[in-house]
Amino acid sequence: MRLLLFAVLASFLMQSPAAYGQLTLDACREKARANYPLIRQYGLIDRSAEYNLSNASRGYLPQVSVMAKASYQSEVTEIPINIPGIPAFSLSKDQYQAVAEVTQVLWDGGAIRAQKQIIDQSAEVDRQSLEVALYALNERINQLFFGILVIREQLRQNEILQAGWQNNIDRVMAGINGGIAGQSDLDALEVEQLRTAQRTTELKSAESGYLRMLSVMIAEPVGTEMVFSKPDMNAFTGEAAGNNRPELNLFQSQRNLLDRQQDAIRADNMPRFGLYLQGGYGKPGLNILNNEFSPFYIGGARLTWNLSNYYQQKNSLGKLGVSSQLVDLQENVFLYNSNLAGIQQNAEISKIREMIGRDDEIIMLRQRIRQSSEVKVENGTLSVTELIRDIQAEDMARQERAVHEMQLLISVYNLKNLKNN
Repeated sequence: MRLLLFAVLASFLMQSPAAYGQLTLDACREKARANYPLIRQYGLIDRSAEYNLSNASRGYLPQVSVMAKASYQSEVTEIPINIPGIPAFSLSKDQYQAVAEVTQVLWDGGAIRAQKQIIDQSAEVDRQSLEVALYALNERINQLFFGILVIREQLRQNEILQAGWQNNIDRVMAGINGGIAGQSDLDALEVEQLRTAQRTTELKSAESGYLRMLSVMIAEPVGTEMVFSKPDMNAFTGEAAGNNRPELNLFQSQRNLLDRQQDAIRADNMPRFGLYLQGGYGKPGLNILNNEFSPFYIGGARLTWNLSNYYQQKNSLGKLGVSSQLVDLQENVFLYNSNLAGIQQNAEISKIREMIGRDDEIIMLRQRIRQSSEVKVENGTLSVTELIRDIQAEDMARQERAVHEMQLLISVYNLKNLKNN
């Protein structure tokens, strides 16, 4: 039993930090998107489109209208012929009528169908506009995620520097005991060690702020123990990848909406054909010779064609054509700026790669200089002040190497974000 308990405890202690929580850049983006308040607008867009489509479809249902009127006229129709045995006839000057009419569209020239297509496409434009707004979250998440990686790399370099200060403090203390070093040499090293500790405190405070902001954006607690998975910069090749930004989908959906609006204009100029049925009660009814209240009905087919719409069709289609050209212009400007930014970003990536190659050479040389200085200090042939200078120079070279590496990663993913690949 004890052996089993020991094995379980050992397995628990040997787990990597990632076992306690690991975050990737893609996971942060997905969580931030799901938590962003604007994401709820998708549901509102869909519900609004459903209501509008339902209303448009009701145009195929029978349409009912009611009309009532009462009138008094100064003159009425009379029959000025006297027929023996038949009393004289004249209509009343006060007349009344109430009519209900039911119409059923059989063909509307495609107007209702065009209206439904406009509703669908308008909803798609709204969705794509929302997608563009949500895509902007990626840049904010990139800044936080890579900012945390940069800070943690600087903290790691500070730990290495602290260990280096401690090693040299131990050497100087041994030199003091041997009579080849003084207390001032030890004090100088301890000052640098304290400065490095201050820098560590500043970096941890900055890390805490970044973690809190990221926690709010992804709606999950993110502590200092969380492992951030470093993205693979070789997984993306910006030169060969195409442009999949949501703005391009927005431009296309706007063009599709303009096409549907053109269809609606043409449909409005088509004739309408349907059936109708009128039922009413009035004085007089359909028989004007009966000057009494009586019911009546009329049924038949009706063809209507508003030819005056053709007066405006050319101008209306011309306006939509201009709007389509504006969309094309906006897309061309967007692609032009994206291509320029891509060229600049690729140049930046090439520059940083070359700088990292030089960093490795500088670090190797600085390390050799520092090691030589440590030996000279132990032998009493070099001052501690000069050793501190060499240690700081090596640390600066390592810090620059770490910063350049993170800059390269950030530049690669900025290019990835620029093209949505």
